[in-house]
Amino acid sequence: MKNILITGGAGFIGSNIALRLIDKGFGITVLDNLSPQIHGDHPETTSPLFKSIFDKVKFIKGSVTSKEDWINALENQDAVIHLAAETGTGQSMYEIQKYIDVNIGGTALMLDILANNSHLIKKVIIASSRAIYGEGKYHCIEHGVVYPFERQNSDMKNGDFACKCPICQKNVNLLATSEDSKIHPTSVYGITKQNQEQLVLTVCKSLSIAAVAYRYQNVYGPGQSLSNPYTGILSIFSTRIKNGNDINIFEDGKETRDFVFIDDVVEATILGLENDQANGNVYNVGTGIATDVMTVATTLSKSYTKQTPIHISGNYRLGDIRHNFADISKIKSDLGFEPKWNFERGIQAFTKWVDEQDIPEDKYESSIEEMKTKGLYK
Repeated sequence: MKNILITGGAGFIGSNIALRLIDKGFGITVLDNLSPQIHGDHPETTSPLFKSIFDKVKFIKGSVTSKEDWINALENQDAVIHLAAETGTGQSMYEIQKYIDVNIGGTALMLDILANNSHLIKKVIIASSRAIYGEGKYHCIEHGVVYPFERQNSDMKNGDFACKCPICQKNVNLLATSEDSKIHPTSVYGITKQNQEQLVLTVCKSLSIAAVAYRYQNVYGPGQSLSNPYTGILSIFSTRIKNGNDINIFEDGKETRDFVFIDDVVEATILGLENDQANGNVYNVGTGIATDVMTVATTLSKSYTKQTPIHISGNYRLGDIRHNFADISKIKSDLGFEPKWNFERGIQAFTKWVDEQDIPEDKYESSIEEMKTKGLYK
């Protein structure tokens, strides 16, 4: 394989993968709509992500919801890394049609073309998400391994944010979520990622096209959009701090995520592209370490040497999960993947990059107001 199509290739993950593959001698085509939510209002002139790849790839400004754009982009390609998607968990709960059309509809269009048109595609890599696990895997002292249901508004309203055993309703202890864990997303975004993954693995198998699905954890690092108030907690907090605004910590600040640095995500993705051992498999991509949100906020504040007011408000969003961190033993065993960036080192690299950027207007409050009007922010 030498020609690779990356959808969403001007985005955070996509542009980094594109640049790494170019260094390895691949020819890269990018299909991207340059969404203002990610790239700003004048992306061709102001987006650092777009400018980083502009003169290095064949760029097609278009949409994965357009069959014509897909046909144009797929011409003479050997593989597809399909990253293009709407990504905000909270936003997905009220922009439902948009998320379905782009994430599921766009993927279906690609597969329909592969099933019915002539092409050279030998492998498809699909970006899935930890969001498909919902609350993930836990241990109950009475019932062993369990998979909690979505947390109840009535509990969270009273400050009880813990996950419960679905059998006895007692509090449960967090476990690393492995690929064979129950799939039960709690957001429209998670549902669309589950559908994307299933569509690609099922249809590609029937077409004798190799397919790999990656369930990315919370990806961060230099280049992450600072203008998108809907996704990317490190970027959201950084933009708040740099604009002199305080930080509102949801719930009790003890909720956790598995933060994985962009370079490790790029490495994992390319391992799947180049290694036949990955074919037909699903992999978690993370660090296997849970970091709580309060630690994120305080670490960023210290890194920027700002005395930022941090408030643990007890606010919460319906559809948010409590905890998640990945069991990455499968990708280690199959592909030899080993994350090289710990959280402390990654934060240093990220904040150093942020310090060099022109900081955009902080649109976080407007995104919260949107969720309030929809009844999703409490």
